Amino acid sequence: MVAVNLGVLHYVLDHIYGAFVHRTNLTPPFFSRGWGGSNLDLLESIIKQFFQGVSGQKWPPPGLVQPVWRTVWETKTTCLREGTFKTPCDRQVIAALPPESHNARVAFLAPKFVPPHQMACVVHLAGTGDHTFERRLRLGAPLLKENIATMVLESPFYGQRRPKLQHGAKLLCVSDLLLLGKATIEEARGLLNWLENEAGYGKMGVCGLSMGGVHAAMVGSLHPTPIATLPFLSPHSAAVAFCEGILKHGTAWEALREDATQQAAMTLEQVQERMRSVLSLTDVTRFPVPKNSNAVIFVAATDDGYIPKHSALELQKAWPGSEVRWVTGGHVSSFLLHNDEFRKAIK
Repeated sequence: MVAVNLGVLHYVLDHIYGAFVHRTNLTPPFFSRGWGGSNLDLLESIIKQFFQGVSGQKWPPPGLVQPVWRTVWETKTTCLREGTFKTPCDRQVIAALPPESHNARVAFLAPKFVPPHQMACVVHLAGTGDHTFERRLRLGAPLLKENIATMVLESPFYGQRRPKLQHGAKLLCVSDLLLLGKATIEEARGLLNWLENEAGYGKMGVCGLSMGGVHAAMVGSLHPTPIATLPFLSPHSAAVAFCEGILKHGTAWEALREDATQQAAMTLEQVQERMRSVLSLTDVTRFPVPKNSNAVIFVAATDDGYIPKHSALELQKAWPGSEVRWVTGGHVSSFLLHNDEFRKAIK
């Protein structure tokens, strides 16, 4: 009975947090400016073409990135650098991105005197609302003693790359979510390529929490060689988060209905169905199985109000050989309390 009550408490905590963040008027809801017009058409076309390539086992190699580094601080044993580079996305995607997102930012925490070929490096991708490097650097810092370096990518639409009219993490248009994902994936693939071919790292991985875990799974599936792929508290598709989880209460359904009605009258149910259809383009189970699915570890929460259990199991089913590790808690409490479990997965 105590265990059941604790599970309910974690689930309720997610809903209380969600009500405060997503049902108050402190910030506008997600997608308050609608679907995104021609940008959404462009992204849908690009992603559908990509899936056609995946079915034939053809997809483009990672783009080249050349970060320009500066030292933030260093000790006798450790150095933190920050770098900038132009997003490696193609011209169409760059034109659709806000100007603030054209240049990427990355933080790199590594030991000073261990040769890269004797180390590993994990690229950490941002979850929803993670605008800074600090949380992910704190997650990775204790791994230095295991000779595991940490690289943290600032997502498009977040931090210094956030458009001026956007409030916090509340993306203005549905197309922005697809743009954020497309650019994050291409930038992370470019960084992994740089780590392997320029920096000389012997082992690599990619991880992320929540939305960052979805992107990490996609990046891991597309990498040409086996790497550790570590999605934490992640759905198999953004459709789950916005159509089933708590984020559905933070979505501007009426604004989306009004935007869609300019072309044809739609009910709220039809709008939600269209959202599910659009976000099915983010379904990780449609991506190729990673080169070594035994190096894939999903960490999921038992009482997650944002991500239902079936979603984590969908991923494991699609990628035979992968592992799901369960932590006791909800989305918020696991984010706060289970960093050690995330680190164990990285090791």
